[in-house]
Amino acid sequence: MELVALGVNHQTAPLALREQVAFAADGLQPALVDLVKNQQVDEAAIISTCNRTEVFCATAEPSRIIEWFAKYHGLGADKLAPYLYEFPREQAVTHAFRVASGLESMVIGEAQILGQMKQAVRFAEEAGTLGTVLHKLFQRTFSVAKEVRTRTDIGASSVSLAAAGVRVAERIYPSISEQAVLFIGAGEMIDLCAAHFCARKPRRVVFTNRTLERAEALAGKYSGQAIPLSALPDAVAQFDIVVTCTASPLPILGKGLIERALKARRHRPMLLVDLAVPRDIEPEVSRLGDVFLYTVDDLGTIVREGLDHRHAAVAEAESIIATGVSDFMRWLRSRELVPAIREIRGRAEIVRQHEVDRALKAIARGDDPKVVLEALSHGLTNKFLHGPTQALQGAEGDDRDRILGVLSGLFAGDRRA
Repeated sequence: MELVALGVNHQTAPLALREQVAFAADGLQPALVDLVKNQQVDEAAIISTCNRTEVFCATAEPSRIIEWFAKYHGLGADKLAPYLYEFPREQAVTHAFRVASGLESMVIGEAQILGQMKQAVRFAEEAGTLGTVLHKLFQRTFSVAKEVRTRTDIGASSVSLAAAGVRVAERIYPSISEQAVLFIGAGEMIDLCAAHFCARKPRRVVFTNRTLERAEALAGKYSGQAIPLSALPDAVAQFDIVVTCTASPLPILGKGLIERALKARRHRPMLLVDLAVPRDIEPEVSRLGDVFLYTVDDLGTIVREGLDHRHAAVAEAESIIATGVSDFMRWLRSRELVPAIREIRGRAEIVRQHEVDRALKAIARGDDPKVVLEALSHGLTNKFLHGPTQALQGAEGDDRDRILGVLSGLFAGDRRA
């Protein structure tokens, strides 16, 4: 069984491709079940965020996962291949540790990915696709990530996408305190963005979401208002800044809707920040005058500026990760030996039982117990050493030296006076 990780992320694939292979939250469990049931995969977990979609598997047929990944999203494998990365065994472990520690994030050291990975593991557990190997992998992943964040400054003074959104707004508007801000969605990213924007005390703050209760909860937290999502087409013209991040598979804000909003605003500029994957705002909106549209990739370029001071922390994190990878690979190799060890012990037990049965029959016949015990010990010794002795006698050259070295090491600890 092979451990493998494959996928695409913000470093390898453009946003247009990433949104095609993203999994909606309510589609993850069916996808996991389909993967395990139909592709000879023993264990599976899928991580799908705005910056990455990755599949972690324990399988005897790694090549089939790529075909499934492409086909599941209605893509040809040749279209996906240029953007896809695949990590086997130790590389997969290293990748998992780096992702959880924030080293592979658009914003180095950001902590949100750790929560997203934990959620992915919960989905896999609920789908029944998380077995012993992946359970151990992610358990160790979270432990290493915690150690990295505790022992290094990898997340200190981090520049987040939410902070980058505020920075863009301050470039466009003289003061955010004079603007009306609309937040579409109610997840963790919207919560983070609201915290950063509301620290600048906007003139008006409104939240909308498919579930109105969640929008109302955020509105209460940030002293804002909540409106139903159905009111969005008529309300959007009232806002200077719109920040959106939902799990909708289709755009929420189209070109026509924004055109009408700009007309109602008498072409006063609008800042649209789209942090969703798939995108919440149609790309064609960027062609409209008086609109400043920023996607998750656009903000990623901004947050990467000025991060050189973290290089020392990254080096420390890499050292911690390397130790964690070595520990996990030792565990994995020991697990892979279990079948062989079980077989060896089974054969030894057959030999032992055979010799014990012979000894018991001899004692039942009245033979001298001392003679019986001597025969028993000699019989066990001869039979256990027969295979190694034959292998040594039949080997030549380097093979003979290798076998001799192994046998010498095996029996070195058994020399007693």
